[in-house]
Amino acid sequence: MNDAPRERIETLLAVMARLRDPERGCPWDVKQDFASIATYTIEEAYEVAEAIDRGDLGDLKDELGDLLLQVVFHAQMANEQGAFGFADVVAAINDKMIRRHPHVFGDASVEDADAQTAAWEKMKAAERAAKRRDMDAPPSALDDVPKALPEWQRALKLQKRGANVGYDWPNATPVIAKLEEELEEVREALAMPPSPERQDALEDEIGDLLFVAMNLARKAKVDPGTALRRANAKYERRFRQMEALARAQGREFAALSLDEQSALWNEAKRIERGG
Repeated sequence: MNDAPRERIETLLAVMARLRDPERGCPWDVKQDFASIATYTIEEAYEVAEAIDRGDLGDLKDELGDLLLQVVFHAQMANEQGAFGFADVVAAINDKMIRRHPHVFGDASVEDADAQTAAWEKMKAAERAAKRRDMDAPPSALDDVPKALPEWQRALKLQKRGANVGYDWPNATPVIAKLEEELEEVREALAMPPSPERQDALEDEIGDLLFVAMNLARKAKVDPGTALRRANAKYERRFRQMEALARAQGREFAALSLDEQSALWNEAKRIERGG
């Protein structure tokens, strides 16, 4: 194993098989199952996105390796159960990519990227309909939207599926009006006297507000995950700057009043913008 070529996928498959060996493997790896590893798979995908946001190609190489390991891990566990192996995963994705790109691997043609996206979604819809027929169940445009997705991603997928069959706003303008409407309903819920009903109403109305915000991002052609990562990074950057400003003044940030903290926030914004 130590002398195996490090650049070959076969080496990684052999490493994973050894880690999962009940007698000679790693106790932690041996005890894992699909459910326990799923969390790590999602986490590694986010770390790939973070490396891309930072423009750190060295880190991206490492994170892509970590993500590939997750695929190999799941394939190894499936292979142990006699369900499928890594080669089956590769064959399935090759078949799917060739099938869904007839303009590249066949005689079809598309005008541009938008036309290709529409064709891709049409093929996916046809595949979902065939699957539902096999299950003897009525088809829906919302079939197969994974429930395990982070809710903001699931909201986006549900909205895109609805849009594919015409249920959509024409542009971002009416979405903004809907966002203002939902915000007013949140205000009304906040004005209710404290009670379980108030809390339920707040959860419902804030959920609607967030759902419409996802729609606004979609209509503005902004990836909400990227936008939220940028907002998180901005908040963290400015918050750390506030703490640094407070230390420079010989004060403890947590001991300051909200007005004093807000003043430091504005100062942090000014510094960031080069003011």
